Amino acid sequence: MKWQYLIILFLVGTMVSCRKKVEPTEVIVEDRIRHYFPVLAGQELKLNYRIKNVGDEPLVISEIQPDCGCIVLDDSKRLIPPDKELLFNFKYESAKNIGYVRHSIRLYGNIKPHGVLELIFDTNVVPSSDFIPDYEEMWYHDLERKRLTKELVDGSEEEQGYYVDVDENARSGPRYPWREEE
Repeated sequence: MKWQYLIILFLVGTMVSCRKKVEPTEVIVEDRIRHYFPVLAGQELKLNYRIKNVGDEPLVISEIQPDCGCIVLDDSKRLIPPDKELLFNFKYESAKNIGYVRHSIRLYGNIKPHGVLELIFDTNVVPSSDFIPDYEEMWYHDLERKRLTKELVDGSEEEQGYYVDVDENARSGPRYPWREEE
């Protein structure tokens, strides 16, 4: 009977000794708010967010919540050591949306100040027309032009660029560096 008490005491001691509280840490996200160029309904849009942990504690992301089922996370890595960065890859499937869409992805964890990091993006989803094809459809269905020039000039349709608003979250630098100051 004594050995059973010793085993229970040993298990409780090991469980209590392994606990460590992770303190909040600071993160940096490049272009947290993005505006993507229009996509044709049914196309996928790849979203890549680089998150850097600049604090002293490891960043542990406990939950990732997109506000729409049309946003899918490609990877499931959720730990970023101090002074390291991790690339989060999302796919936005535009098949069920038409027109202007704005979505957010919330990351919960030990993030300063409130434990939540919100990534926001928007785009216009252009529907396919029933009778007269519009510019996006002609471009998408013209296989020869797509094969010869699109991939070489614009890159993949799923990896189109984005732009950001000019505010405190934007990158620093002159607005029009090619113009001379008068």
